[in-house]
Amino acid sequence: MLESVKISRRQSEIRQALAGLVGKSDASEDEIRSMETMDAEYRTNETRYRASLIAEDNERREAGKDLETRGDRECADLVSKFELRQVALALDEGRALNGQTAEIVTEMRAKGGYRGIPVPWGALERRAGETVASGIFDPKQVRPVIDRLFPDSVAARMGGQMIAIDSGLVEIPLTTSSVTAGWAANETSNVAGPTVFATTERTLSPEQNLGIQVKLTRQSMKQSGDALEQAVRRDISGTMQTVLDSAVFNGAGAAGVPLGVIAGQATYAYGTTAVSAAASAAAFRAVAATFIGANAANGPGDVRVLMHPQTWSYMDGQLVTNTAVSQWDLHVKNFSAGNNVLSTLATLTVGAPDTSVALLTTNAGGVAPFVIGAWGGIDMIRDPYSDAQAGMLRLTALATFDVNILRSAQLHLLTALTVE
Repeated sequence: MLESVKISRRQSEIRQALAGLVGKSDASEDEIRSMETMDAEYRTNETRYRASLIAEDNERREAGKDLETRGDRECADLVSKFELRQVALALDEGRALNGQTAEIVTEMRAKGGYRGIPVPWGALERRAGETVASGIFDPKQVRPVIDRLFPDSVAARMGGQMIAIDSGLVEIPLTTSSVTAGWAANETSNVAGPTVFATTERTLSPEQNLGIQVKLTRQSMKQSGDALEQAVRRDISGTMQTVLDSAVFNGAGAAGVPLGVIAGQATYAYGTTAVSAAASAAAFRAVAATFIGANAANGPGDVRVLMHPQTWSYMDGQLVTNTAVSQWDLHVKNFSAGNNVLSTLATLTVGAPDTSVALLTTNAGGVAPFVIGAWGGIDMIRDPYSDAQAGMLRLTALATFDVNILRSAQLHLLTALTVE
């Protein structure tokens, strides 16, 4: 029983006892002393009652938070026990799925159609304590998955948000006009007239499919055993990061590839500045001021910068006259090192001189500058015919993605930055 309830019941008992004693006109000394004792106890209990309510309110809040997140934790715990090894053996030998793997596959099939065996995105997470046999699958990139984006991926570091979609199109409404405010000119004048509150939509459509193929030799399946699961997971995740990052920023928007944020600047219609001069701290500082003026950022610390490694190399070599301070030193004073992302995804144009582009983004009010839609999970399909003579197993992992920006004020592209 809660302490506040116990105190409340005791207070009721005291009130009943006092009511019987107060009505007596000839109360004895013992009864008077009893009234004084109960009165003192009642006042003390009032203080204890308020303290109990405060303590129990905090406990309720903590319990409520636990209930709100318990479902996500239980789901994450379940997905962490998903075994890709079972998927590979089911596709290769027809072995039945069991345990948590079978439970997850059954639930995913109920929510969407899959030709093969559905695999949740969380299953690509690299798990501690698992290793791969020497000489069997040595991928160049090893990436876990967090929020369906690899934590070291350029898209995640530039503030992109992954959205899980079951099926169909998704439209994200954006406000394009706002309520008008204005002062009345005099006592009888009207204030500012009404303005239409309009919105526009950003659409994510399931038109782009990403496929990843993995070959498993008969020898690797026999030798590696359980370790094969981690090898396949790393192979798929590393490949997916490379291809998805490239599409998010430089996708052509044709031939089954989504329109990238940098390549589609004209279509997305966000701001751009042709610097047509040497890369410098001042050029990036000017864009940060634009973000602040548009209420998209509170300061340069809220801005992320994607630049080509050659841009960094050039700025680090350009010293301010008569000092040992480089343009990069000045740049890092405004944009911390953690907010700078160096990647060849920021395209470089080879010419005379070489020029590059740089993308600046900011997260305003919890809204990401761009979003990546992912439909369902990974559809793992077996090809029973290719490589059958060698006894190899070929797996195809299919995923559907799309890219779109949200508020154009949260992105800005610098072009024609001279880097030599």
